[in-house]
Amino acid sequence: MNGFKVEPDYPPNWPAMFRELEQKAANSCLGTFYQAGVVSPHTLIESVQFLAMDMETTGLNAQDDSIVSIGLVPFTLKRIYCSNAAYWVLNPSSELSEKSVTFHHITHAEILNAPSLPEVLEPLLQAMAGKVIVVHYRNIEREFLDAALHRHLGEGLSFPVVDTMQLEARMHRQKQSWIARLMRRPQTSIRLADSRARYNLPAYQGHHALTDALATAELLQAQIATHYSPETPIGALWD
Repeated sequence: MNGFKVEPDYPPNWPAMFRELEQKAANSCLGTFYQAGVVSPHTLIESVQFLAMDMETTGLNAQDDSIVSIGLVPFTLKRIYCSNAAYWVLNPSSELSEKSVTFHHITHAEILNAPSLPEVLEPLLQAMAGKVIVVHYRNIEREFLDAALHRHLGEGLSFPVVDTMQLEARMHRQKQSWIARLMRRPQTSIRLADSRARYNLPAYQGHHALTDALATAELLQAQIATHYSPETPIGALWD
């Protein structure tokens, strides 16, 4: 390990939760997803199959706004499988806002004949099955998927995530001295682009779900190489 102390306590027992959720799932796609299970929290991260996920949305409120696009990139600590990446533009259940369009540049013309989320649910869950999902800010991807499936299916979706933004917060904001806080020095930015720059990763055009998923995969690889050991248990990183 490269000097960064790993938090010792594991979050919830996700394998046990998946077994329980499988029994409760009414939708067959959800049941199949949970049946695939999830790795033990004691599994070394060098052995974990990851899936980087990013979404663009109509806004930031998962209860009122909708998913506009989803990008997926599978990877391990040693390799990113770009040939197996997936990307969907979706027809959202809520209106595109002028503000959100300025970020993701997905227009009304692009969503006009796009599929709805239920139409891509099966390939989406197949891509996620058995993987540990990696995001940059878990309150978007996990909350939006859960809220969307509640709207469309009457039941939500639960899964563990490794949040690269949370890892950056551990390493930078939580280490900020009390003197710095007292003097109100600006906090270190943990935005995706700024976090990548600290590891000398290349700058990508942001707010495209597939590009941001790739950027998140590369960021986790850099974080592990710099601050952790490949033999760190996944339970020390996920939530």
